[in-house]
Amino acid sequence: MGIYEEIASNQRRTFLLIFFFFGLVISLGLVLGLAYGNSYFGIGLAVVIGILYFLFSWYGGANAILTMMHAKEATKPEYAHLINTVEGLAIAAGLPKPPKVYVIEDSALNAFATGRDPQHASVTVTTGLLKKLNRLELEGVIAHEMSHIKNYDIRVMMLAAVMVGLTVLLSDFILRSFWMGAHGRRREGNQLGLLLMVVGIVLAILAPLIGELIKLSISRKREFLADADGALLTRYPKGLADALRKIKGDPDPLVDYANKATAHLFISSPFRKGSLTKIFNTHPPIDDRIKKLEQM
Repeated sequence: MGIYEEIASNQRRTFLLIFFFFGLVISLGLVLGLAYGNSYFGIGLAVVIGILYFLFSWYGGANAILTMMHAKEATKPEYAHLINTVEGLAIAAGLPKPPKVYVIEDSALNAFATGRDPQHASVTVTTGLLKKLNRLELEGVIAHEMSHIKNYDIRVMMLAAVMVGLTVLLSDFILRSFWMGAHGRRREGNQLGLLLMVVGIVLAILAPLIGELIKLSISRKREFLADADGALLTRYPKGLADALRKIKGDPDPLVDYANKATAHLFISSPFRKGSLTKIFNTHPPIDDRIKKLEQM
């Protein structure tokens, strides 16, 4: 699939995510309405919360992520090489403007890109990455993130993060409403209170799973594609392959301020590996990515 087909595919994914987003909001609103005895009230409240959350995330989500990650904008001369690398690769990728550059004070080796489109994009790297990678390896990582920006992956990934957050927020609100409502109805001997309580508990259990499934909708192919496009930008696949090898060997991969809602943004999982995390892994195995790069 060519670059333009990939961009068109991501635009379709954007509309599908928005469609699913509002469908999810309406569904949660119906359940919320049960807690208050008025479905229209529940749907209206959920839609208002959903629209406000969506608009805030669309126009301020990237800044919120950067703030949450304690990212600081990179300035010259301290980060002159990093900024020059980003600017050079932005030109090579044909972006309308260079992304803003941010740095996180963290020993882990990682990086991510965010923003709603190439005109409002940013690239963030950890200080650990800057210290451990050489020039060619750093170029490989930045080119990978630049490809996410060019292919509009950043928009799809940001919408996924928005949906995860809203799902958890509304589900928690519904559970609390059920809990308080059930207490009142229990005294009246109304079985509806018990039913709402059960529904609320089920929602609370399913919300994190829904969030994980949404993140998994960001196909692992996106990472393979960004690897390939990044290698095409630098004309040196070995640079990214060597960088991924160092990232895999990082003894402390945990990014301090990362969370499950934003994990899929990173070039590699920001959490320590565990047997259970493989079930909901948002990234393909690094060994597979290295193998593909070495075959180019």
